[in-house]
Amino acid sequence: MKLEFEYGQGMMSAQLPDDTDVFIPGETVPDPPCIPEEKLVEATRDSILHPMGMPPLSQLAHKGSRVVIVFPDRVKGGEQPTAHRKVSIPIVLEELYKAGVEKKDILLLCSNGLHRKNTEEEIRRVLGEELFSQFWPTGQIRNHDSEDYEHLVDLGATPQGDPVLVNKYVYDADVAVLIGHTQGNPYGGYSGGYKHCATGITHWRSIASHHVPAVMHRPDFTPVSSHSLMRQKFDEIGQYMEERMGKKFFCCDAVLDTRSRQIEINSGWAKVMQPKSWQTADRRTYVHWAEKKYDVLVFGMPQFFHYGDGMGTNPIMMMQAISAEIIRHKRVLSDRCVVICSSTCNGYFHDELFTGYREIYELFQKDHMNTLRDVNRYGEYFATNEEYIRRYRYCNGFHPFHGFSMISCGHIAEMNTAAIYIVGAEQPGYARGMGMKTRATFEEALADAQKKYLGEHPNILALPKAFTTAAVHLCMKGE
Repeated sequence: MKLEFEYGQGMMSAQLPDDTDVFIPGETVPDPPCIPEEKLVEATRDSILHPMGMPPLSQLAHKGSRVVIVFPDRVKGGEQPTAHRKVSIPIVLEELYKAGVEKKDILLLCSNGLHRKNTEEEIRRVLGEELFSQFWPTGQIRNHDSEDYEHLVDLGATPQGDPVLVNKYVYDADVAVLIGHTQGNPYGGYSGGYKHCATGITHWRSIASHHVPAVMHRPDFTPVSSHSLMRQKFDEIGQYMEERMGKKFFCCDAVLDTRSRQIEINSGWAKVMQPKSWQTADRRTYVHWAEKKYDVLVFGMPQFFHYGDGMGTNPIMMMQAISAEIIRHKRVLSDRCVVICSSTCNGYFHDELFTGYREIYELFQKDHMNTLRDVNRYGEYFATNEEYIRRYRYCNGFHPFHGFSMISCGHIAEMNTAAIYIVGAEQPGYARGMGMKTRATFEEALADAQKKYLGEHPNILALPKAFTTAAVHLCMKGE
């Protein structure tokens, strides 16, 4: 069987055994039907007008109310004309204006968290030209800045002791609206709901309470689960915010399919709305498909995907991306599983974007750093580096702590595989520096894995659209 896999900015072919199983989300197992485009506005409006667990916007807002509408950054995808942000925000605005809220009292806030601040052009693509032109010229669209201490409020700590610092615009608002996506995510099962506020409008110390080895290397994290300690922390942090702010978030979340189209819209209090969204999302995301365990997982890695250009060549981000596939697919993988992944691995770190990653990689090569998690003790040192903070605040770079959330994830691949092969690397030393093996082709990698780990007839699962479509969480049939 000949298949093609992403390889940097091109494709690489692989000759795999004829009995290889090929899984393509949305094709091998079709998504539940999405809402027809002509009914999207009606369905979204109906959800917003009938929220779960809290009053509608018409009762929450009035003339003089200050409102913040929080929307996900570009990492969460969905930029088509009918994307959830572009459909839902105008309806929210319509309801606010009906209630007497004035445009000058509304702020649109991008919940980038520790991600890089979105550029003007990216904000334009995410929100659409109409919304952008209404609010950008008057300074009413902002990125969250987790280092802007004049616009952060320290709320203390949750009962578990997790620090909570929240965006001051959100804290001061009379009404805080969260526009979210309920989409399969290796971090806590789903994006949206309380994950949105717990990661998108907080501070690195808040995020360091859950995006760390002590949480991510627990057995409840892999395979992916919405009942993990990480998810519990998201929910507790979000609800603690609500308690301390004296108001509930008004959420409007869309359950999305493989192509980021809306399957269902749910609005209201996250504590009530989130479980309802998950019922539908579970049917789309947890795919009970496999009849056997797989020994080999094969996929390709573009150079540019959701975290940005260089994600598929920056060695730490490569390891994180591979781990994300392990987290999603662990239920169908054997204990001796081997990963074979194509990447140009050309040494392109994209230093301007991935703040501090090169230094983290170089640190991993020395000073008794035997596994990736050993680097974790440097998290605060990097997170308080003034030059790195300036890159985050003013140069559209990731926050310096972001690399540490990625190394916590990256180690999971080593924890759960017999070996990881990178094929086609132009500078293979970077892959080897992360503990991965290198071969020129898929065929050579498979032959080596069979000789050393697998034997003659391994079960092979190929994912030809990995990282180019929204992923699922694979399960065994009947599980």
